[in-house]
Amino acid sequence: MLKKPYSRDEFEAKLRGKGAYYHIHHPFHIAMNSGQCTQKQIQGWVANRYYYQIMIPVKDANVLANCTDQEVRKKWVQRILDHDGYDGSEGGIEAWLRLGESVGLTREEVQSLEHVLPGVRFAVDAYVNFARKASWQEAACSSLTEMFAPNIHQKRLEAWPAHYPWIDKSGYDYFRTRLGEARRDVEHGLELTLNHFQSAESQLRALDILQFKLDVLWTMLDAMSLAYVHDQAPYFNVERCSTEGAGSGSD
Repeated sequence: MLKKPYSRDEFEAKLRGKGAYYHIHHPFHIAMNSGQCTQKQIQGWVANRYYYQIMIPVKDANVLANCTDQEVRKKWVQRILDHDGYDGSEGGIEAWLRLGESVGLTREEVQSLEHVLPGVRFAVDAYVNFARKASWQEAACSSLTEMFAPNIHQKRLEAWPAHYPWIDKSGYDYFRTRLGEARRDVEHGLELTLNHFQSAESQLRALDILQFKLDVLWTMLDAMSLAYVHDQAPYFNVERCSTEGAGSGSD
């Protein structure tokens, strides 16, 4: 139990310290960045992360719907535009579709969501539902995993071309664009969080919220690891069990 609130600098340090739980440290992500993933595994990751990409603007729309501060809304809306595109800018969702094409998936295949795993869908939907029901300040706080995002994008840009020469380089545009966007978004989200969560109780709440978002990202990779590394996609054993049980009597 925190007896007195952290100073502003201490609180920021605690938030940034959560980077130890960022999904860049997940075994699946480590494998991707070290060239150990197969094309199927890369494709599975891209297809599943697409669901996350298309739901982020929905999450941000919920932040706006709950936000009564005009100045905050004027800045936060940019996040939706960054993903959906505007005034000739293709946006992050379109860039992600091109990433899908660059790894050998068709645009229609990615958009169909046919490869999205139940665990991934459940985790992403939990995040969107949190943003819908929480206060806008809490939902804004949950976005602070972006503090750690520039590092993950930079590592992909540095490592993937060498490890996966079969990926068309045009697919990396999403990561390049997000380097700048994420830094801008962090500055705004961090300022809102540091200004709002000032009591000891609320600061602990903010740290729990950030951990929840980290759990969402980690759980997504857990689901992908089962499916694409351990070959245990959801219900992988149902067909086998059904076949073995056929004609085995009245049990």
